[in-house]
This record gives sequence, C-alpha cells and structure tokens, in this order.
Amino acid sequence: VQLQASGGGLVQPGGSLRLSCAASGTIFSINAVGWYRQAPGNQRELVAAFTTAGTTTYADSVKGRFTISRDNAKNTVYLQMNSLKPEDTALYYCNTTDYYSGYAYWGSGTQVTVSS
Repeated sequence: VQLQASGGGLVQPGGSLRLSCAASGTIFSINAVGWYRQAPGNQRELVAAFTTAGTTTYADSVKGRFTISRDNAKNTVYLQMNSLKPEDTALYYCNTTDYYSGYAYWGSGTQVTVSS
C-alpha cells in the first residue's frame, strides 16, 4: 500500500490550497481515510476524515474552512483548505485503514505554510 500526498506550499493568510492523496494497493472508497497534521512541537492531530460509513468529521478548528472529498475512480482523497490561517501551518499527512486487513497506513507528508 502506498499513499502519495501532494499539493502543499506557501500561501498567504486567507488563501487556499488543495491537498491530494493518491492511493495504490488499497481502496479508499471503502476505507476510513483521514488527513492529519503536525506542527513543530505539537502532536499529530486529525484534521478531517471519512469514516467507513462514508460520513465526514472535522476538527473544530477547521470546520467551515476545510472540506474533505474523494474521487473513487482515481482512488484519491482531497482536502480543500480555504481561509487559511498561520496556525494551519504544519506537515499534512493522509492516513487510511485498509478495510480488509485492518492495517493503518501513512502517506508522505506535504508541507503547508501560511505566512505573509
């Protein structure tokens, strides 16, 4: 199983970015899939996720600004991030738990920096 995250970068406060996480060897449409982030000195935290039931959950700090979505045909999950704030600066990771094996996998991180 491989997860490849991309789409990070440097953006000004109030700007937007869309992160992508493409998977191989597992099926996002039936897995739990989430985006996590970790800022220096902080623990990794859940940002947004799809449950196995297909519902979504968001951290309170990103509700109304971030949207998780997926393209089942491309086996890719996205995180649309709007109204970005400096406190959103972190390394963002995608994570999935394979429906059949129960194993959890982490993708490579993609850096998001929000700064003027």
